Amino acid sequence: MNKVSIITVCFNSAATIRDTIESVLTQDCPNIEYIMVDGASRDSTMEIVDEYRDRIATVISEPDKGIYDAMNKGIEAATGDIVGFLNSDDFYADETVVRRLVEQMELAGTDTVFADVVFVDPVNTNRVVRYYDSSKFHPGRLRYGWMPAHPTLMVKRELYRKYGGYEIDYQIAADFEMIVKLLYTARATYSYLPYVAIKMRVGGISTNGLRARWTLNMEIVRACRSNGIRTNFPRVLLKVPLKLLEFVRSFE
Repeated sequence: MNKVSIITVCFNSAATIRDTIESVLTQDCPNIEYIMVDGASRDSTMEIVDEYRDRIATVISEPDKGIYDAMNKGIEAATGDIVGFLNSDDFYADETVVRRLVEQMELAGTDTVFADVVFVDPVNTNRVVRYYDSSKFHPGRLRYGWMPAHPTLMVKRELYRKYGGYEIDYQIAADFEMIVKLLYTARATYSYLPYVAIKMRVGGISTNGLRARWTLNMEIVRACRSNGIRTNFPRVLLKVPLKLLEFVRSFE
């Protein structure tokens, strides 16, 4: 099985980082390189990380220019054949996730793989509040601002070397821009695993208020146009009904 680099970026994440770390360290995938990139946290995040330091391949703790800069540092440090991210307030749904994603990628012979995500209550993480289904993705949906669940995305490291890292001048949507760059512009191949891979606590930056949503959608339009996809703000807003259906599904 290919070597997999899993990267966690964090900043003042003491409340959740232990769950994230342990969900990586308990994976049954035999060849994981775990990389932690901290933005010089001022709380006890690094004290918790230090408890696991002998099981983490690389730990970087220094000021950065934001989350996407930190993600690029992780990519630069990675030596695996495949790279995936796990955010500091997320955790894998079970101990088989990484292995299953890599096996799907290898079986399909693709450059990338993705799966589904559930958003959970930040206190009661057993309560699902939204189901993000990636199954209907195709590149034509990008013009509507719809992408597969980025937290589940695994990518051959050679693609980052060839096409570059995340654009750090985006506030929220550099992950969307990366997917456009890989799956539309570069025409990287992809496969889908019909499986909930990651549980995400609600309250992330991209869903934090109307101003954040406005910024997100404007950056989505920018990402599309800069990669040759014709779209506009009203078209991107058409994805809203689909997002509402994700909340309905979580209660089925």
